Amino acid sequence: MRSSKPGKPGFDAITAEFGAEVVGADGRIDRKKLGALVFADGGKLERLNAIVHPLIRAESDRRIRRARDAGAVRAVVVEAAILLEAGWRSLVDQVWVISARREDVVERLAAQRGMDASETDARMAKQMTDAERRSVADVVIENVGSLDELRARLTGLWHAMVPR
Repeated sequence: MRSSKPGKPGFDAITAEFGAEVVGADGRIDRKKLGALVFADGGKLERLNAIVHPLIRAESDRRIRRARDAGAVRAVVVEAAILLEAGWRSLVDQVWVISARREDVVERLAAQRGMDASETDARMAKQMTDAERRSVADVVIENVGSLDELRARLTGLWHAMVPR
């Protein structure tokens, strides 16, 4: 997250809103501390979203425009977990949703980010449900198995769907 660095507009707005306690020892926004704070309080999450969503949208627009203006690109991929929640469907031509079982999500976030099941559940409760995401997806990819298996499925879909 670019806004996690001192001197960036997001950093300044986040620290003004939530205080210095969300800054880690390295001087950047500590996403784990900030996440624990905002996912425990819907009002705080709304305030954070009001700060970062416009910044993320503007940066996404800029990058997509730059890639398209450069020409010779077959497709632009936007990885944005908040794409649907933020109402940015118009930003893309297709939405691919990767779906995983709750148990797998809990296990992966524990391994990758040190989050316990209650932290994961608190975050998932504030997000669209899997059924809601699936209902607006153009493509749904089931994330079962290993990361290598997921990559292989994505690669196959990419080659099948993106014109050469």
